[in-house]
Order: sequence, then C-alpha cells, then structure tokens
Amino acid sequence: MSKLDSTIASDWHPAWESRTPIQRPVNLADSSVRTGWIPVERVLFRFFFLYFTLQAVPLDWRFYRDLLTLDWGSGFYRDVFNLSRYAPRFFGYGVAADTFADWAIIAQIALLGTLIWSWQAKKRANYDGLYYVLRVVLRYRLAFGVLVYGFIKLFPLQAPYPSISNLNTAYGDFTAWKLFSLSLGVVPSYESFLGLVEIVGGLLLLNRRTTPIGLLLILPFLGNVFVSNLAYEGGEHIYSLLLITFALALFAFDAVRLFRLVSLEVAAAPARFRPVFTGWQRAARLVVKTAFIMLMVGVYGYKTYAAYRTGPYQFPQSAGLPGAAGIYNVTEFRLRGQTIPYARQDSVRWQDVVFETWNTISVKSNRPVKLDAQNTEEIHAADTDRTYEQAGSQGRHYYQYQIDSTRHVLTLTNRNPNHTSETLHLHYDRPTPQRITLSGLNEDRDSVYVVLEKRAKKYLIHEAAKAGRRGALTL
Repeated sequence: MSKLDSTIASDWHPAWESRTPIQRPVNLADSSVRTGWIPVERVLFRFFFLYFTLQAVPLDWRFYRDLLTLDWGSGFYRDVFNLSRYAPRFFGYGVAADTFADWAIIAQIALLGTLIWSWQAKKRANYDGLYYVLRVVLRYRLAFGVLVYGFIKLFPLQAPYPSISNLNTAYGDFTAWKLFSLSLGVVPSYESFLGLVEIVGGLLLLNRRTTPIGLLLILPFLGNVFVSNLAYEGGEHIYSLLLITFALALFAFDAVRLFRLVSLEVAAAPARFRPVFTGWQRAARLVVKTAFIMLMVGVYGYKTYAAYRTGPYQFPQSAGLPGAAGIYNVTEFRLRGQTIPYARQDSVRWQDVVFETWNTISVKSNRPVKLDAQNTEEIHAADTDRTYEQAGSQGRHYYQYQIDSTRHVLTLTNRNPNHTSETLHLHYDRPTPQRITLSGLNEDRDSVYVVLEKRAKKYLIHEAAKAGRRGALTL
C-alpha cells in the first residue's frame, strides 16, 4: 500500500461508507475535521476573508437602490450591466472613479478586523467552512462580472462596427483606446468568439467541480483585458485587475495540487472538504443557482440579443434625414456672405460633412476641439448621452440634430460634452438626391451658406467583406 493510500485508509470512518473517502462530507459549522491549520494560516485567512468579502459583497446603499429600481423592460441588460461593475468606492461612483486608494482603505479595514477577530477568536482548528463560503461568494461574483461582458461581446455590441464618420477620420486623430475598440469592431465574429469564451468560463464557475477549468479559461482572458487596458490607455484596468484577484483567490485553492500533479508529476491529495446541506438548504441552494442561471443566461442573454437587433447601444437610435447618409464634399462655403476657398489648413472652412443613418452630422475642419477622453464602457438610455462616436477622436465636430420637416430646418447641438453650448440653426434644401444646401447661423451666430455634394465613396473594409477571403477587390 502506498503512503497516500494508507493516509486515506486511516481517515476512513464507517459513517462515510456510502461516499467516497476522498469526498468527506463536512457540516459548514464543523471545525473538527481538519486540524492542519497553523496559527499563521488562520491569521492570514481572517485578513483575506474580510478583504475579499468587503470587495465582493455589495455594501453601498446605492447598489440596492439601483437593484430595487431595475428596469425589467428593454433596459434590463443596461441596468444589470451597471450593477455587475460594483466595487467599494470611496472617492466617486462608477468604474471611471476607480482608484487603488479604495483598495488601500479596504485593506486597512480588513487589517483592523483581523486584529479584533484574532484577539477575540477562540482556539479553532480550522476555517474550512468559512473558506468554502468565501469561495462560493467569489465564484458567483466573478461569474456575474464575466457573463455581463460576455453577452455584449457575443452579440457584438461592446465594440460596434465603425460609423461613416469613424471611417473618414485620420488614424492619428484617434486615441489609443478608440483604435483598440475600432479594431475589435471591424471583426464582429472574433468579438463574438471572445464573448463565448467569457460565457463558457463564467458558467463553469457555477459548479464547484468545474471551477478550476473555468479559471484556466478566465485567468488568461482577464489578464489580456488588463494588459490591453494598460497598453491602450483604457479606463478599466483597476476593475479588470479586481476580477483577476477574485480569480487568483479561487485558483489558490487548487494551485498547489495542480502544480504537484502536472508539473512535478507526483501524487496530489484531493480536496476532502464537502459541505452537508439539510433538506431546505439543498432546496434553497438549487433555487438560488437556477435563478442566477435563468436571470443571467435566459433574461439577460435575451435582452442583450434584443438590443443587438435594434442596433448598437453605442450609437443614437433616432433616425436621421431620410436618404442622406454618406460623406459629402463641401463645394462652396460662405461665412458672413464672403466665399472662403478650400484650404486644408483653414480653421474656419468646413472640409467635408458626414450624415449618419441616425441623427448625427460630423463636420471635418481644423477648428480646435477639446477631446472627449471617455475610455470606459458605458451603456446609456438617452441618445444625448451616447457619445461613443466622437469619444477619443479629434479632427471632426459631431452634432446631434432635430429635424423640422415642415420648415426644412435642422437644429444642431454639439455632442461633445466639452462643447454642449454650441448650437447651429440651418435651413436645408435638397435640389437633387446627391446635393444638400445648408444656410443659417453657426455656433458663433454668424451667417453661413454651405453646398454639399455627395461622394460615391467605396471603403476597402466593405469591399473586402463582400468579396470574401478569396474574392477579388474592385475599387
């Protein structure tokens, strides 16, 4: 008999005869099963138990306010997404306010709690029960975090296909993070694959036996997300690192055994702890797990798909001027009645204009613009708050517009949150399907007259998609 076999045999008890000896049932309140916890282990556990509990369990009243006011209609996926990014924050609200100072405060609170707990604690052999509870909390918290992002990638919403304005913006006019998002948006199938990886990994976390496999999927994925946020100046590096700490805390439970078995190729003792649930506890456990899966996969997944069918949440939903979508050359530009000829470096004259299918007009000019540097993932309900199209880009001025079809008047308001006071009132005329004339007052209340001629422009990315992998391109 090997040393490992003799160890297992010595631990056998007739009460466990109906179960495998290596899956010993243990009551959560029972602390007498394992006696191998040394004092240092107990102290470290107290600290990390408090630390990760404070990080993972919502204690902010605003979380429960948002939970109780959850939109069960079309905005369900948006509200759930916002809830999933909860983290204790002492210096603001939302992912954009994340700072490592929050972690330092949580660590100080956990340290103080550890000192009090250690001072009052009785001599206890182990914390197997509490360790199990902590792993359950972290498993579901981590699953919640990756599933919400997984579905907005599976149905490619997070990084939408570039707009016409984006396709007509110089590469150097984008921030690094906007370039990353656009690069992902042009390959929606790859974005969907990334979402599928997140979803599979998150679902594997919901079962104790498959958790190590899920972690082996999630850890490299989250590591890539974290590094991408650093390399491309994203704003969610702190939140992604928080999810990584949850994953590492879970992986630590099996790390030594896996290392011994896979790397050292020596016998590794399995985890013997197994909780015993009473009848009502088993029922409650099944109800909670089923409800979580139904809400996250059934309801959230369906609502995300429905949002995908109506169009990316990054772009406004209000329709633009019918039949006007495209890019237009500015063939004539008058300011205060004076014609200004085309000059590439001119800071006043418009160079070209883009009409999107939604109610956005973007104007290319050399007039200075204060950059909208938003670099976090946000899902907004109102069109006025959806600033993705101009965030992280310069060289173009983006305006949302309202159409008065009776008077043929467009009222333009700058979408950039740094220039919201800019408003233009322009009368429009369409003498031909390819020509639009605009006349009225600009943001400085000066009279302007603009003639726009639509360009029959082809885009390489569109032609490549039509041609397929082996087709010939014709531009």
